[in-house]
Amino acid sequence: MSIKAIVFDAYGTLYDTQSVADVTEEAFPGYGEIITQVWRIKQLEYSWLRSLMQRYADFSIVTRDSLAYTLRTLGLTYEGAAFDAIIDKYLHLDLYDDALAALTAMQDRSLAILSNGSPEMLNALVKNSGLDRLLAATISVDANKVFKPAPSAYALIESTLHVRPAEVLFVSSNPWDACGAKAFGLNVAWIERVTPEAMALACVESTVLAPLTFFKAIRTQMDALGLAPDHRIRSLSELPGLLAQT
Repeated sequence: MSIKAIVFDAYGTLYDTQSVADVTEEAFPGYGEIITQVWRIKQLEYSWLRSLMQRYADFSIVTRDSLAYTLRTLGLTYEGAAFDAIIDKYLHLDLYDDALAALTAMQDRSLAILSNGSPEMLNALVKNSGLDRLLAATISVDANKVFKPAPSAYALIESTLHVRPAEVLFVSSNPWDACGAKAFGLNVAWIERVTPEAMALACVESTVLAPLTFFKAIRTQMDALGLAPDHRIRSLSELPGLLAQT
C-alpha cells in the first residue's frame, strides 16, 4: 500500500530543542547547557507521568513546570521576565537546516505534524517558522488529553487526516516516539542523528560527561522495547528519496 501521508513529530525532529541553549546561557551565564538538558529531560518525564497518573495538563504547563523544576534544582533564582523570555523561545525554535527543503520536496503527499505541544504553542511555532504553508494539518495531542506514546495520541492521525495507519509514514528522531508509533501500527522512519559509534566515542573522550553528551546517551539512542522502525535515516534530507521507493 502506498504512503498517502507523512506525519512528523515536531520537537527534536523538525525543530531543534537544543536551540534554546543560547537563551538559557544568556539568562544564566555558565548554566545554559545544564539548564537546556535537564529542562528537556523533565519536560518529557512530566508528560509521561501526567499521562500515567491521568492528570493531563497541556504542554505549555508541562514546559513551564519543568523549567521551574530545573532552575530550582540548580539553585538559580530568577525574575519573571527572564523566565518568560526562555519560555518564549519554544515559540521560535530553530528548524533543522534540512527541514524546509525536505518538506518542500514532498508536497505531492499530505504533510502534517503530530506533537505533544499545545495548539497555541504549535500554531505559533509553525507560523513563525513558515511551515504553515506546507502542512495540511498541525495535530496536537491536546484533542485527546494524553501525551505520546499513548496509542490514543497516534489515533488522532487517522481521525484528522482520514488515512489508515498503513498509509502513514510517521517520522521522528525521538526513539521513544518511534517505538510508540510502531506499536500503534504506523510505518515509521526514525532519524538517527547520533550513531552508536559516535555516542560511544563521545562517552570515552572524557571522564566527565558534558550535559549534552549525557542527554544524547539517554534520549537519542534506540530504546530496547522489542520494536524497530521500518526505516533508519540520518537526516530529513533522506526522506524524499525514501518515499520515491514507495
